[in-house]
Amino acid sequence: MSSSTTARTARRRTVRIAAAAVIAAAGLTLTACSGADAAGAKPAAHSDSGTAAEVGSKAGAAGTADKQAGSAHAATAKTKSPVRTVTLVDGSKAEVYRLGDSHYRAKIVNDGSVLATMETGEHDAGLDANDMFVVLTLGGEVHSWMGGGHQGPGTFKLAGGWRAKVTKVGELRYRAEILGNEGAVYGTMEANQHDTGLDANGVYIVLTAGGVISAHA
Repeated sequence: MSSSTTARTARRRTVRIAAAAVIAAAGLTLTACSGADAAGAKPAAHSDSGTAAEVGSKAGAAGTADKQAGSAHAATAKTKSPVRTVTLVDGSKAEVYRLGDSHYRAKIVNDGSVLATMETGEHDAGLDANDMFVVLTLGGEVHSWMGGGHQGPGTFKLAGGWRAKVTKVGELRYRAEILGNEGAVYGTMEANQHDTGLDANGVYIVLTAGGVISAHA
């Protein structure tokens, strides 16, 4: 091979090597830039999504806390605000609170002091407060009267044409069968450790844990 041919071949190789070096360098540069973008983008995206999730979580938690606080406030307000206040025959007052469907509580209050509390459940409630008888119905109505009590056991005539057969079934536990025409039993009341009450078609009856029964129409 001549010296000129050798020189041309060397120059071609030098050019190829240089071109390859440039391409490789360009490839490394692109890869590095791409990697830097990915590395830069991913942490940023991760950070952004993490921040959004954190904010969303905090907002959700705050919203839940607000709802719970609102519900608790509403329940408290509902319990603390009486639906009605009734003046009883002795001058005291019954503050009636609605706790739910057919569920009421009445506080007997005199001069700012709570003297007694009665609450309906599955049936009406009754109370003997020093010979003042009070009935709280499942509809949240309050009726009171003075006296008229009969001490059981025994069978007694009641207001409204009813009769009551009172029997003792245990210590501080009495049962009263409310009798209609020909002795038919229209209802049963049982006072077990505490008084009970009944709305018998507009005739209000209280049976005490001591066996006293009284009615008022």
